[in-house]
Amino acid sequence: MSNWIHLKLLVCTILMSVMMLNCKKKEPNSSEKSTQNSFISVAAAANLRDVLEDLKQIYIKENPDKKVEITFGSSGLLVQQILNGAPFDLFLSADTQFPEKLKSAGKNYGNPKIYAYGKVVLWSLKKNVSKGLDLLQNLEINKIAIANPELAPYGKNTVEALKKSGLYSKIENKIVWAENISQVAQFASTGNADVGFIALSNAKNKEMMRRGNFYELSEKECAPIAQSGIVLKGKSQTEAQDFFDFINSEKANEIWKRYGYQTKISK
Repeated sequence: MSNWIHLKLLVCTILMSVMMLNCKKKEPNSSEKSTQNSFISVAAAANLRDVLEDLKQIYIKENPDKKVEITFGSSGLLVQQILNGAPFDLFLSADTQFPEKLKSAGKNYGNPKIYAYGKVVLWSLKKNVSKGLDLLQNLEINKIAIANPELAPYGKNTVEALKKSGLYSKIENKIVWAENISQVAQFASTGNADVGFIALSNAKNKEMMRRGNFYELSEKECAPIAQSGIVLKGKSQTEAQDFFDFINSEKANEIWKRYGYQTKISK
């Protein structure tokens, strides 16, 4: 009888061990959890394409366990996607209004914060733009590419600058509207537009510098554009905050400046 009992105990012990092993297999280990939580998805304004890729590479080099995926587009369209449930963890806008819209909708984890100030430039593949805005009235200029002001803050500021200068009504019939700054650059660089208004950061792209020339609008013509970002509610909000803190750090300032951004405005 005692041998029978011992046999039953042995079988039960084996069964319990198998069950525990199966449970452990089903539960992700700490390293798997860490990998899952280290992934963040960023929605960023089109003018940030070059500078943000550089900042991302530096961040990943310092944090090899982190993964950052970036989707670029017009700020207005990205906001609509977020409001409709797109699973982004961080939104980097080309203005300060769109992040406030997300905060009002209760999508935020933290408060909006200005991370940089951008500038508008007039860029052309073939035309000499050194004369600035006066060039737009030239009879040789038939198509002027501008980002949709309802979706793209840089387009909005461009239109405001043209109206302020009294040129908008005179050249309105020449305007070719683009979805975002990147599309403006595409129109201008392929010759589908004679000139285009893009961000200084886009104009400082090596290929754009090699192929064309640009005129930087003065602060009197168009004030620097404050760009803010906001961390969004979600499972990766802590990790998103860490990346946002990095691009706002002193270490990141030199990268921003290299692409023509200001991180502070003198008052």
